[in-house]
Amino acid sequence: MQLTKSIKNSEFKRDWVVLDAKDQVFGRLITQIAILLRGKHRPYYTPNVDCGDFVVVINAGKIKFSGMKLEDKQYFTHSGYFGSTKSKTLREMAEKHPEKLFFLAVRGMLPKTKLGRAMIKKLKVYKDEKHPHTAQVANKDS
Repeated sequence: MQLTKSIKNSEFKRDWVVLDAKDQVFGRLITQIAILLRGKHRPYYTPNVDCGDFVVVINAGKIKFSGMKLEDKQYFTHSGYFGSTKSKTLREMAEKHPEKLFFLAVRGMLPKTKLGRAMIKKLKVYKDEKHPHTAQVANKDS
């Protein structure tokens, strides 16, 4: 009888994946990132184990958005005090903090548990092409 084997943390090796966000549609890239972080692209995917890869996103400031989202979509923050609700449009967020935009979108696609918090720590987003993870990415090829 053949049984499905559940994998443990010590039984697999994480890879480093570099994604270039230049001229890519934001939503489609975010879903790809979430799949890589969760490990759903692997044949040994286990839902209760963090078996995903490290993801490095470069050129986050050059992402594209479809439709009228730049003007219509709003991001709200609230400190908990009365009257402290603040809002920013997607255009303002994309110009000032594109890294934060990626984290907010990916976080919504990951589990809302300790496991999801561990997965989001493996996401590294950079506004330009330069990133400090060239050694890890180079080790992956060898």
